[in-house]
Amino acid sequence: MGLEEKLPSGFLLTTVEGLAGWMRKNSLWPATFGLACCAIEMMATGAGRYDLARFGMEVFRASPRQADLMIVAGRVSQKMAPVLRQIYDQMPNPKWVLSMGVCASSGGMFNNYAIVQGVDHVVPVDIYLPGCPPRPEMLMDAILKLHDQIQHQKLGAHRASEVRDNEQQALQALPTSEMKGLLR
Repeated sequence: MGLEEKLPSGFLLTTVEGLAGWMRKNSLWPATFGLACCAIEMMATGAGRYDLARFGMEVFRASPRQADLMIVAGRVSQKMAPVLRQIYDQMPNPKWVLSMGVCASSGGMFNNYAIVQGVDHVVPVDIYLPGCPPRPEMLMDAILKLHDQIQHQKLGAHRASEVRDNEQQALQALPTSEMKGLLR
């Protein structure tokens, strides 16, 4: 016999972090940063067949001040990188970034001086979405995974300690240049 059975109907028990996480994940407003062919797939995801409106994300915001999720779709040139950073800085906190496609994630096949070799050199990325270009189903799956991350994020001082712990783990990780084999 749990506590829920003793309470009259209409009562909900949760934590403030749980409620805030639920509200944040269900109210994401994306700002698009469509730069290449991945942007076509991102637009298709918002259209009727895939329908991002199911997740409350049907309107892509044109103003960064109204958005909290930046979807970087396509290759980022060196000339566009400061603009991308400025738009990211104008977004209100909390904010998240989804890197869509291999060009945004790692520069793709454009390994030259004109293309940024990964948007994570410009803004912090929360979710990487591989593919060239990734299908709309993959974008929806990445958004659902981001929803799960947001739902379980901590708040306040707990969040600051979580970020500090994650940074320490990243600094202690083995560099990829020293990794041997696929299973390590």
